[in-house]
Amino acid sequence: MHYNTYDASLLEQAELDNFSLISINTDAPFFDPIEDQEKKVLNLNSNRAIHITTFTMTDWGRPNWLDTAIDQIKSGIKNGAIAVKFWKNIGMDSRDGNGNFIMFDHPCFEPIFDFLIENNIPILAHLGEPKNCWLPLDEMTMNSDQEYFRSHPEYHMANLPDYPSYEQQLAARDNVLRKHRDLRFIGAHFSSMEWSIEKIGAWLDEFPNTAVDMAERICHIQFQAKDNWSGVRDFLMKYQDRILYGTDIIYDKTNDPSEIKNRAHWIWFQDWKFFTTNNTMEAPQFKGQFKGIELPDKVIKKIYRENALTWYPSLQKHPIANV
Repeated sequence: MHYNTYDASLLEQAELDNFSLISINTDAPFFDPIEDQEKKVLNLNSNRAIHITTFTMTDWGRPNWLDTAIDQIKSGIKNGAIAVKFWKNIGMDSRDGNGNFIMFDHPCFEPIFDFLIENNIPILAHLGEPKNCWLPLDEMTMNSDQEYFRSHPEYHMANLPDYPSYEQQLAARDNVLRKHRDLRFIGAHFSSMEWSIEKIGAWLDEFPNTAVDMAERICHIQFQAKDNWSGVRDFLMKYQDRILYGTDIIYDKTNDPSEIKNRAHWIWFQDWKFFTTNNTMEAPQFKGQFKGIELPDKVIKKIYRENALTWYPSLQKHPIANV
């Protein structure tokens, strides 16, 4: 999630619901500067909160950009960060001097990859967007996506043929992973393959040093569970060591503290019911009913806790590991 405020209300709710929080610093224009994001997490001064650092693409192409980016990463790690975030501005926004999109496999990132491998620092990467972003409105699987892109056509890739395609985003990611087999890589949001458990599984098979988190994409596997319950359950069972729970909740100055506490509690409780029971459920993102997956306790513990300790190894040294 993203903890972008000094207010501790959401942390209080997390303690009540027995959650710990990983706040992901992100080079996003609608977030505070990276250093300020870090200060807000550190200010919580809690054994239940830790962060992932990042670097800025501002001034890309200038002689000092690479040194600045690596210095930002080093500073974040020194201050307790457990990984480095790569965001979708790489591939969807940042461009070189000729107007070409800077993709994840651009040579400029090679020294960063080398540094991360050498120091066993994982990447958490949000590259591309849900496949729905590239589809016509009437072909999107989520009514929430239809509503959003209907209201924001400027972000709807089906309207932007000059932008890199969905396939190009994933290809750039995989080019890096084939070249750097030792790179520890966690694909945020099911690594933008949320629409197909088969595709996610095949990707995990090809790249054994990768994992995925579920943040803001659980509804997509619920949608698949509607017609393929056993397939979704088999997928979660097979890849139980490589899936991490996440929400993508954003808490900043625009949120009312009581509202964010209620919202977080509702999300956590609904997700828990989906994974731990066989209840018949509905989701606000699409029409139709589906059943809970009713995973074994040992699998739940991996997805909610143990896998984070494995895929973010420095997490094991933090007091959060003993909460």
